[in-house]
Amino acid sequence: MTYVDGFVLPVPEDKIDAYREMAESAGKIWMEHGALQYKECVLEDARPEIPEDAPATCKITPFGELAGTKDGETVIFAFIVYKSREHRDEVNKKVMADPRMKEACDENNMPFDPSRMTYGGFEVLVDL
Repeated sequence: MTYVDGFVLPVPEDKIDAYREMAESAGKIWMEHGALQYKECVLEDARPEIPEDAPATCKITPFGELAGTKDGETVIFAFIVYKSREHRDEVNKKVMADPRMKEACDENNMPFDPSRMTYGGFEVLVDL
């Protein structure tokens, strides 16, 4: 089974273009070092309609609420796919040592607040 790193982060709507540039640069680096897939997605349907008669178990928390967005912010949902946890660790070690990462993710010019980003590594449970 594959392994996935997942990210959710709020980004100011007026900084989406700057975020895209940063993400494209970082994504190329991850792919060059062996990631199988690299996806960065911006929230489009913030409040999916759930029928009123849906079971209580279908009542969900919208991503914006989960990510703690403020006025003028949207949500980025991102994920990187690897062959395994070991493969993820090997790829990430190379990515973090790549000098282009410092340029792609300039800590003095980030288009979002990194302290509000959530991240985790996930074992794939279902892969159809």
